[in-house]
Amino acid sequence: MMVDILAPVREAPAVTSTDLARRAARHAALGDPVRLAVVEELVCCDRSPVELRERLGVESNLLSHHLDVLESAGFVERVRSAGDGRRRYVRLVAGALDGLVPTSSAASCEVMFVCTQNSARSQLAAALWTDLVGTPARSAGTRPADRVHPGAVAAAGRAGLDLSDARPCCVADVPDRPSLVVTVCDQAHEELTVPADWLHWSIPDLVADGTSAAFDAVVDELRARISVLAGTGAA
Repeated sequence: MMVDILAPVREAPAVTSTDLARRAARHAALGDPVRLAVVEELVCCDRSPVELRERLGVESNLLSHHLDVLESAGFVERVRSAGDGRRRYVRLVAGALDGLVPTSSAASCEVMFVCTQNSARSQLAAALWTDLVGTPARSAGTRPADRVHPGAVAAAGRAGLDLSDARPCCVADVPDRPSLVVTVCDQAHEELTVPADWLHWSIPDLVADGTSAAFDAVVDELRARISVLAGTGAA
């Protein structure tokens, strides 16, 4: 059964080809073992070219080439010594490594999590979002159950969350669909006619397993994914 979702949605900003090209160029600058080693040397310590040559075993002309590449890509800068003005130090540009991995800042978005029965995964995801991000989240199901699964309620309690008043609802009955929708089970994702701007997380069916360990593992996975999506931490 395919379910068509026709409610309007606000368009999310797309990643542009210019953004991708810029990030690809920065990755390319690090795509050499010597240049990567230079950057790692500079993460916590400024080094003179002489020190870098000695530590990395690189000839002067080759090191100069690699520093030129890194400088052009915005990773390093060469500054004059405040002691012996004839000397130079190489240092990592502040924030130079930011943005190499695509990140999200969806914390300000309205969000809805969708699974089949809206009895476990999507309920836990919505509760975790509110707890981690601090903004309300909704959840819904394609074929909602009569109640939230007791295992989900118990797992929520162990995680410091409260699902005691949560009730399943149907995704078709949700008015004003939020700008960010995440399906958290494969069946719901495949049943729905999913718009291109929806996200999907292939979270295992914990109800079928039924153990406390399975519920807790899903809570951990959802927490990690939400942290990345909302830009509040790393997975």
